[in-house]
Amino acid sequence: MIADPIKVERVTTDSKIFAYSRWDALPALAGLFHSAFFFALFFLYPHTPLWLMLILGFIYALMINANINGVAHNFIHNPFFRAPLLNRLFGIVESVACCFSQTYYDVVHLQHHKGNSDRKNEAGETIDWLSIYRHGHDDEAENPWSYVFLSFFRDNPAAIKRELRKRGELEVRWGNIELAAVVVVLLTMFFFNWRYVIFYFLPFFYLGHCFSYLNGYFRHYGADPDKPIAWGVSSYGKIYNWLFFYNGYHAEHHFRPKVHWTKIEEFHQQIAEQQRQEGVRVIERAHMLGFLDPNLPTRKGSGGQPATASS
Repeated sequence: MIADPIKVERVTTDSKIFAYSRWDALPALAGLFHSAFFFALFFLYPHTPLWLMLILGFIYALMINANINGVAHNFIHNPFFRAPLLNRLFGIVESVACCFSQTYYDVVHLQHHKGNSDRKNEAGETIDWLSIYRHGHDDEAENPWSYVFLSFFRDNPAAIKRELRKRGELEVRWGNIELAAVVVVLLTMFFFNWRYVIFYFLPFFYLGHCFSYLNGYFRHYGADPDKPIAWGVSSYGKIYNWLFFYNGYHAEHHFRPKVHWTKIEEFHQQIAEQQRQEGVRVIERAHMLGFLDPNLPTRKGSGGQPATASS
């Protein structure tokens, strides 16, 4: 690969609230809106027609995907607030909205960056717990069907906690506080309306995570795990990137994870020629619709067919 002369300028602000940019008010507000929507569903459920609740549940599932891959994702790499307590409190808000610990997610996501969707080593393991190759065969990416619908059940809480413990007991304590907040909220909802939790919330919660894994799959399918500049697959649609706070620039993000979301487009322009020379993969649609891309690489395990939703 070309020698790396790239210099990345850190974003700074004189704001007394925000650590990097006042624009971080937008993802912060999006996270608060998601949390409010989460509670609104519970109160609307007994008084709203089923057809409307099904639509709202589907929207909540999409929100989980957008939050994980937009708000929560950017919050991990560049925490929004100057005050550590504000970051901790927002982490609790995010944990309740998505119903998993933001601190534990931090561990999983940074492990993802350590491996960058790497292929399996001689022992059949990947550094990245989310790697699309982790459960694949013959050095090929896993079938998207199993990746999307089974990844939710593959988390190893013990391994995540061991990694978190390396950061110190304070991080473990905050992770447990976030988990406790989620458990208390869900148990309270269950006490007042167990049918809502079992028959309505949990299915849409699971669907939201499936959407997130679908997103993640096509952010790396067709990328080159051996080239840092090509570790991810990018999609540059304007509306998509506005909604996901520019995480569509995924090859750029993996190449320089600390680039602030407000500067990632500028960073792309800086390295565009290098990306072209190194064959960085770009798709035109949002990553969640990546299976519709007409130029998908083929999977050997699918009989030479592209990795589509029907492969």
